[in-house]
Amino acid sequence: MTDHVETRSTAGANLEIRIGGSGTPLLLLHGCHGWWGWEEVLERLSRQFTVIAPSHPGFGHSPRVAGIDSVDDLAYFYLDAAAEWGMAPAQIVGFGLGGWLAAEMAVRCPSAIERLVLVDSVGIKISDRETRDIADPFILSPSAHQQLLWHDTSSYRAPLPEPGMQPDVLEPMLRNLESAMYYGWKPYMHNPKLRQRLHRIASPTLVVWGEGDRIVSADYGRAFAESIPGARFVTIRGAGHYPHRERVDSFVDEVAGFLV
Repeated sequence: MTDHVETRSTAGANLEIRIGGSGTPLLLLHGCHGWWGWEEVLERLSRQFTVIAPSHPGFGHSPRVAGIDSVDDLAYFYLDAAAEWGMAPAQIVGFGLGGWLAAEMAVRCPSAIERLVLVDSVGIKISDRETRDIADPFILSPSAHQQLLWHDTSSYRAPLPEPGMQPDVLEPMLRNLESAMYYGWKPYMHNPKLRQRLHRIASPTLVVWGEGDRIVSADYGRAFAESIPGARFVTIRGAGHYPHRERVDSFVDEVAGFLV
């Protein structure tokens, strides 16, 4: 499958971007493990939309940018980038860390978002300070980390660092994980004030969740959706944290039906 990757100078940064398809532009914001090439979900969505899937600064082959060291900074960066790309208001799909980022964009500039899809997103706190809402797979062995990501752990593997890997394979994986921690470590993978700001989101919003997510539970997803005015919450059966990879057909049907 052709990777559709290019480097584009935008909003003061050189971004690695995967772009393809035709139709209404659709901005996809990845999670902690970045993009794994021109993935099946990108190919499927590109049949109905012009898919624009950047690697955030510090992920993939996008260099980190001075002055961008938080999800807050990334939110303003992508608001500027979307305007530069002629995508204001934009249709955005955010996955995990990218969902947190998309929500921060939407509360800062509601008029810049036309439609919003959050997929197994992190970013909020729903329980007391002693209760863990978001699992921390980064402290685990690769095999234990994999167990948290998938519903069917025998059929799917995320690109995680393991002993014996070649440097050219290992380096981008380490960069992705390092950057995820750089942006999301303190406090861990959330903004304590984001939930109280979600009422500012004015765009139609779909919250999609893998029914068996072990990183952030479906109850966490419901609480996320309930905090956004008029948001609709759906679960994908037979999927964990990555429904867009584990159940591509069901995922694309839900998202495309909402966006079209």
